[in-house]
Amino acid sequence: MSTNNVVDPTSRSPHPDPLVARSSTLRFDPKRVYSALVLLPLLYVFTRHLPPAAFFLLVMAAVLLAQWEFLALFIEKSHMPSHALVGFTGTGLLLIAMQWPAVIDFSLVLAITLLGLLCYQVGFAPPGPRHLSMFILLFGILYIGYTLGHFLLLRNQQDGGLLVLFVLLVTWTSDAAAYYVGKTWGARPLAPRLSPNKTVEGVLGGLVVAPLIAWLGHLWFLPGVTPVDCLILGILFTVLGLLGDLSESALKRQAGVKDSGALIPGHGGMLDRVDSLLLNAPVFYYYMAFVHQALLN
Repeated sequence: MSTNNVVDPTSRSPHPDPLVARSSTLRFDPKRVYSALVLLPLLYVFTRHLPPAAFFLLVMAAVLLAQWEFLALFIEKSHMPSHALVGFTGTGLLLIAMQWPAVIDFSLVLAITLLGLLCYQVGFAPPGPRHLSMFILLFGILYIGYTLGHFLLLRNQQDGGLLVLFVLLVTWTSDAAAYYVGKTWGARPLAPRLSPNKTVEGVLGGLVVAPLIAWLGHLWFLPGVTPVDCLILGILFTVLGLLGDLSESALKRQAGVKDSGALIPGHGGMLDRVDSLLLNAPVFYYYMAFVHQALLN
């Protein structure tokens, strides 16, 4: 296990001034806009107009890229290929089971993954704390593969493409609102040790904007989601998206890095881009399956 890229707690002041780390100047970053202009139309086409197999490949690519970045936070570079082989195999089987349950049973995938991890721990894991390698691999499969795999389940529902677009629209708009409100009016840090730039005012901005965007989505393309759903989901997406963001910040802080990667200009790595979706995708799926139906009845 690598220790060279772990932040030394003694290198930071025990009482950091969060206001020093946070810049109140709102700066326009053209890279963020250019990346969005390229990626969002592609995402729309894959979600709405291409067959399920194409959407599956899109989700698979995003998951594996994010998983590689996650492993790179904790695994030495020389050991990355062997860890990625095990982690990618387990993740790939998991996503296939979520997309095509008739091909391979979900419980069988879990059994194969567990067996593979145990064999890897006994015979192939690099020197050092082997059990930590196994737990990192297992956590990566569940933390990224299982959570984002719910987009496959959403896409397979009636109006599934619209459901996927809805959660992406509300989540990312809430993120943007929190970012710009926090940069413009933010004064009280929310979690200075994990993410010094996040503010209470920014979160409040997200909580206001997300239900409004959800309601606009209801009027625009998803009438099956009620105004009550929009209020609940807007709040849930903001809070859980923030939790996903902060949890990734905690992992990056432990590894001593600012971004998980540099794949997407202006946004960081793939994991940085999808962290707020890790909880929102499964929560939205189960909300629509159970809570939404209960409210209608």
